[in-house]
Parts: sequence; structure tokens; C-alpha cells
Amino acid sequence: MKTLCGRVNPTTGALDWVEEGEEYDYHQEIARSCYADMLHDHDRNEKYYQGIRAAVARVKARGEKVVVLDIGTGTGLLSMMALTAGADFCYAVEVFKPMAEAAQCIVEKNGFSDKIKIINKHSTDVTVGPGGDMQEKANLLITELFDTELIGEGALPSYEHAHQNLVQADCEAVPHRATVYAQLVESDLLWSWAQLKPVEVEGARLVPPPAAGCCAGAHSVCDIQLSQVPPTSFTPLSPVCTMFRLDFSKPVSSAPQFHSSRFSAQSGGRAQVVLSWWDLHMDPSGTIVCSMAPSWTYPQPEMAPWRDHWMQSVYFLPAESLVTAGDDLRLTVCHDDYSLWYSLQSHRQQEVPSESPPSRPCCTCQAHLVWTRPRFGELNDRQRTESYAAALRSVRGPAAILSWYERVGVFDHGSNLQVLREDGVCLSISDGSLLPVFAHMLGAKKVFSLENRRMFKQVIEQVLEANSVRGGVELLEVRPDQLTSNDLRGEQISVLMGEPFFSTSLLPWHSLFFWYCRTALAGLLRSDAAILPGSASLHMAAVEFQDLWKIRAPCGTCEGFDVTPMDEMVQRSLDFRESREAEPHPLWEYPCRALTQSTAAMTFDFTQCVPQQPISSQGSLPLIRAGCCHGVALWMEYHLTDDITVSAGLTKPISDQGDCEWSRHRKQGVYFLRPAWESSGDGRAALSYSFTFEPSLGDIKMDFSITNQ
Repeated sequence: MKTLCGRVNPTTGALDWVEEGEEYDYHQEIARSCYADMLHDHDRNEKYYQGIRAAVARVKARGEKVVVLDIGTGTGLLSMMALTAGADFCYAVEVFKPMAEAAQCIVEKNGFSDKIKIINKHSTDVTVGPGGDMQEKANLLITELFDTELIGEGALPSYEHAHQNLVQADCEAVPHRATVYAQLVESDLLWSWAQLKPVEVEGARLVPPPAAGCCAGAHSVCDIQLSQVPPTSFTPLSPVCTMFRLDFSKPVSSAPQFHSSRFSAQSGGRAQVVLSWWDLHMDPSGTIVCSMAPSWTYPQPEMAPWRDHWMQSVYFLPAESLVTAGDDLRLTVCHDDYSLWYSLQSHRQQEVPSESPPSRPCCTCQAHLVWTRPRFGELNDRQRTESYAAALRSVRGPAAILSWYERVGVFDHGSNLQVLREDGVCLSISDGSLLPVFAHMLGAKKVFSLENRRMFKQVIEQVLEANSVRGGVELLEVRPDQLTSNDLRGEQISVLMGEPFFSTSLLPWHSLFFWYCRTALAGLLRSDAAILPGSASLHMAAVEFQDLWKIRAPCGTCEGFDVTPMDEMVQRSLDFRESREAEPHPLWEYPCRALTQSTAAMTFDFTQCVPQQPISSQGSLPLIRAGCCHGVALWMEYHLTDDITVSAGLTKPISDQGDCEWSRHRKQGVYFLRPAWESSGDGRAALSYSFTFEPSLGDIKMDFSITNQ
């Protein structure tokens, strides 16, 4: 049996459907799972263990035997904790078959197979009674059904069904309850991820389409490591508000609900963003608390536990509004059975009572459907925009940007500043890019942009319309290999430009699709055509992660229980393919230290066509800093001109201590070393690397090892 899997094809920029063996999905899901991350989360494990001990003791104090229902058991860890705490029997429910099989092995390995029954079903399919999955209803409900948004994994329907069918009316629950918190803030940084801002290009102003300015945006949550968003980048307008609580020991409803918190604005500003997180009270008294609060809420931020399976949430209000310190405001959170959304009401709006919750945000402008939140941030990055504008100004040779400079008096005909001539043709290749609009704003008269994805084209059309330049840029809904001279009015391309950005790109080097486009267009380029960017380079550095290593590191034992069958299962799936590949991560969210210098491992010359033969590169980097080398960070840098480079990785040089500052706009590649290597930092050990760019695949094969000099 074969499985059709979507995979990026860097040679075409498309998502190809590739036949894989039936085991592919199985291994992919296991390899990319967060089981190791959860088991490395000692704070989570410890709080669960404490809560379970207390709950078992409360049931025993009533003179009852303790029958446990563990929903979402994973490795069976919580069930084993319950038995160790004195429970009599556990029904452990796990819907994912490979994990259920691993749990069975772990339970047997730890000697609990006679008292833990693994049920490989969704909990809503579990039956109770003679001949059923459970012989009797449970009086202790243990669950781990939560995600960053708390309810996004279907916790509410699962709890609702369990209370109706699987547990006794007076059952104990671990966790006992959850509390959701929120804080209203103003933040230029975060708001730049939600709305397109006006862009200044050489004194000319590009404004967003009116439809985008009044659009409520995407409804999906933005889940990030909020601890990496510095408090200096936002202004709190409200205190931290308690929005609602869920008591898991009582019947829970999955019906849509809304809750409000009223407060006085503690400062004035633009209400834009809601920061949200939650905590778990493991016992009724609330003395055992597992909190998801960001580190900057802690008196000692370095003491905050790290986890990637549960992060924090950012919600963007449908529209920003001005508030004044002391204003009486009401923040409302709504939820259905899987997701949350927020709205803000002023005291004037509160005078008109409403029994219906605010509707879920919905994108009506299409921009939020085609541009991701990091992409919004990239388009709003003024420094990046100026780099591209400067590169366009400095393009040498025949092309298009003269009249604007003359019009505003920047220079006269005797100036030695070389710019693009009006008689040239500019062609842009990127998905949903503003680059061709910039070229027109700078004076180019013949600008074409390839937008072979209809929705991207429609969004850029809105931008052109809003700025009254609809005739200034012609959008061509055609692939590069299908473009003809007739599409360009019989002319040849004098400037070929790209960011490059393609929505299908997953790993940094997938943007090399620009190179394939340039190659397909070779017959339409003037002999002296300018290519922007002229080249790109793949950079790398060996790094020690502060925490990210936990998502791939084996656990061995967890809270005294042997979980090596899970380690072995994950490693088998990694060895199937993933262990020889890099994976994408937004490294600005995951602090790391470089243990080597950074280096350009490969360079790609866009002024030439893609070669027919593979390109290889080998070398080594001495480990010059002490630390544990967990892997290799990889990123692309685009050389727009000889002296203008845009980095999709490091935004400044590595510090003397090895600290790295990463771009928030693009994901970087991470190749995890197995096992990690402890570096003394004396330079005697080195990271050896080997890269091969395969032109037929558009991908890069890589290999790394640690060698002693």
C-alpha cells in the first residue's frame, strides 16, 4: 500500500504529491512528535506526580478503591505514577497506535502490566461494563489533553464525554482545574505580524489596501515562546486578567461560551494585542500549580520552566483602538470546542448589553490568507525594505529608474550616480512581493511581476489599486518556464529581481527556486541584464541550544520510570529518514550559543544558470567555545549587490561569548547531531561538514561529524 505525501519541489516551487511507502506517515508522525519534550519537562512531571499522589490519597480517605482513567496516556507515565501512589487499577487510553504499543512495552518493562490496561481508542469510543473496555467507571480522572491554546486538542468534548459515560459523579481529577489569563498590550513588534503598515520608499508612501486596514485578520492562534519577546517591546494596557476557569472534576460543556473581565486601563495607548496563557491547578486547594506564564512574569526569569509542547498565545484584536489611562474596559474571550478569540469593549459599548458573543475573526481581505504572520513582519521591516530600495537604486546597466530622481531633484544629468533607465524592463519573481511596487515607486516604467498563484495576485492588485498605480505594474499569472516575449510586449528583461520568497519553501535553501526561474528565463534576459540578488550563500555554525535539544534527546528514565522503549521507537523513526535531514525552526524563539565561527559553506551564482552537475563543498570548523554541541544552524544570505546583503539568519555578528541574534521573519534549518558532543573549546575538535547541491532535485544533501585535529 502506498501513501501520497505532499513535498516541496525546489526546482518548480510547487508542492508535489509523491508516493511513499505505507510506513512513511507512521515514521513522520513519530519523528516529529513532542513526546521527548514532554518527558524532559520535569516541572510538568513533578506537578502531575504531586497532584496524583494527593488525589489517590483523597479517594482512599473515602474508603474506596482507586480506579483510574488516564486519557491521552502517551507513554503510560501518569498511569504508572498513579499505581506507585497507591491506585488499584488504571485504564490508559491512547488513540495513536504506535504510541499505544510503546506504552504497552513501557508498562511491561516497569512491571505494571497486570494493573494497567492500554486501550488503543479515542476516549469517546471507550465502552464501560461487562465485556466493555472498562469493567467499571473510574473515580480518578487523569488527563493530558492540552495544547498551547488549552482546548485545541479537543479537551472539552473529551471531558464532556468522560463525565457523561466513563467516570463517577464524585470523581477526583488531575489536573483539578485550569485557569486562562490574558493581558491587553500595545506592541509595534507584535502588531507588525497582523497588519501591513504604510511603507516609505525614498519619500514616496505606499499604503495598505483599505480592505486590509479594516480586516479582522486570521482567526488562528499565534503560538510562540513569549518568553523570547522582551517586555521592552510592548506596553501593558491592562493588568493580567483572569478570563475563565474550567473545573475538570465536574461535568464540562463543549458548547460555545464567552467570558469577560472588566478593568481600568493602567496606561494609555493603542489596544492591539492580547497575550494569553494558562495554568493547571493539580489539586482543589490550588497549592500544586503548573504554570505556562512567560518567564518575564517570574521574579527570577531564569527559574521559569521551558517547554515547547505548551507555549503562550498571541491574539490580535480585529482592529486597534485608542485607550486612555483610567478608561473602563471589558476584555471578552470566546471559545468553541477547539479555539479561543478575544475582543475589547469600551465603557460606551458596555452600556448596550449583548447576550451574543463577538463573532470569530475572519479574514475578508485575503492578505491574511496568503501572508503568514512572519511574512507580515518581513514586509513591515523598514530596514529590510531600505536594503532592497538601495539595491534597486544601485543597479548598474540598462533599465528603469531615472525619472523619479530627476523629478525630486536628487541629481541632474551630470551626476555620476548610476540608476536604471526608463526604457528597461523589470521583472519580479517572488510570491506576493512588494518589490515590483517599490521599483515602480522609484520611477521604473515597465515593471512585470510573475504571480502564478491567484490569491497572491489578487492581494497585490489591491495594493496597486490602493496606491493608484494599477497600470504601473503588470501582474502575469504565468510560470517562468511559460513566459514568452509576447508577455513582455516583445522586449527583453533588463532587471530580474526577487526577494526571494516563495510560500512553499520550508527549508532556507528551498528559495533557490529563484535560481531555477532565472535559468528558465535565460532566453528573455538582455546580455547585460542585472540580477538582484546576484548570488546567495548557505551559512552554518555549530551551536549549543539552551533548551531546543530536548525535543530530540532520548529520555532513558523519567521520574524513576524506564521509558527507553519510547526512545527506541522515536530513534527508529528518525533513522528512517529524519536523522539525515535538517528541519526548520524559528531560532529567535530558541536561544543558542555558537561554538564555532559562522562560515559560508556554499555559494550560488544567480548571474549564471543552474549547473547541470552537482556542486559539492567540504570543510571543517574548529570548536572554539566550551559547551555541548547539539547541532548545526543553517541559513541563507542573499547578496543583492556587492555591498548589500539581506540575511535570513543571523542579524548581527556572533558575539565573543557566542550569543546569536536571529531574524524573526524566516525559519532557519537545524541539523541535530546524534549524539551531542561536549566541546572543551580549545579548538582541537572540529565540526567537519560536507554539502552536495543536487540540481535535479533542487535540494542539498549534508553530512556532519566531529573530528579531533
